[in-house]
Amino acid sequence: MGIFRPFLLIPAMPSTIRLDGAALASELRAGFKIRVAELARAGRQPGLAVLMAGDNPASQVYVRNKIKSCAEVGIHSEQQLLPGNVSEVELLATIATLNVDPRIHGILVQLPLPRHIDEARVLAAINPEKDADGFHIENAGALAQGAPKVVPCTPMGVMRMLEKAEVPVEGAEAVVLGRSNIVGKPMALLLTLANATVAVCHSKTRHLVEHTRRADILISAIGRPHFITGDMIKKGAVLIDVGINREAETNKILGDIDDDSCNGIASMISPVPGGVGPMTIAMLLANTIEAAARSS
Repeated sequence: MGIFRPFLLIPAMPSTIRLDGAALASELRAGFKIRVAELARAGRQPGLAVLMAGDNPASQVYVRNKIKSCAEVGIHSEQQLLPGNVSEVELLATIATLNVDPRIHGILVQLPLPRHIDEARVLAAINPEKDADGFHIENAGALAQGAPKVVPCTPMGVMRMLEKAEVPVEGAEAVVLGRSNIVGKPMALLLTLANATVAVCHSKTRHLVEHTRRADILISAIGRPHFITGDMIKKGAVLIDVGINREAETNKILGDIDDDSCNGIASMISPVPGGVGPMTIAMLLANTIEAAARSS
């Protein structure tokens, strides 16, 4: 969507480039704003509903950022802030109402949900066409079959970052750390569709360093602060940090990758914050806009 300027690359140290996801997300939003205006003139203003149950502080920040980004590009947004003791029946009823609301093209249920609610059942209740996060089993299955419809936001954001940085994915050896349904699994599938050779590593992987040292592209989504160090990577590797870890003492946000020890070895690193995070929200907007474009 839209025409974008070249991807902004900010030198971190003499031989390592930092991938500025915030700058790329800003470029994308400029194009989205034009597309939203076009759809609105045709009577299909994109609309996103965000549901959150409980008062998780991190979730509140994420929801505010998503609503702010919607307003910036002209997407109609609604917040459904439900108490932490909301029943599963009530939450499912709210989703059922949004499924048939013509003003809403994307539905996002902010995770995590309270423990008494079945997350899988809630996500399955969303109309797959309105699944802004791409977590519905129908959309996950389409991606696994190589015919993606709605793709999870974080993995798609990573692919856009690699594309704009002109990282050669085809034929590359890619290693994904983490196998969640939200990042790890769909990330591996997207890389496979782009003709990379992919290894998925996790807590049970033996000889992990043997895998990470072979990676041309290393994507970490394990939630362990500064786990990836310079002695675990190959010279010239591209490192994508999906980790969001809050340091208890300082409340500072840290990634999975130790920038200090990897700088000068890696060719590119996505920082935390300012790397994948802004791209995740940008892809949420993209999924909502595309859902509106498909609607009749």
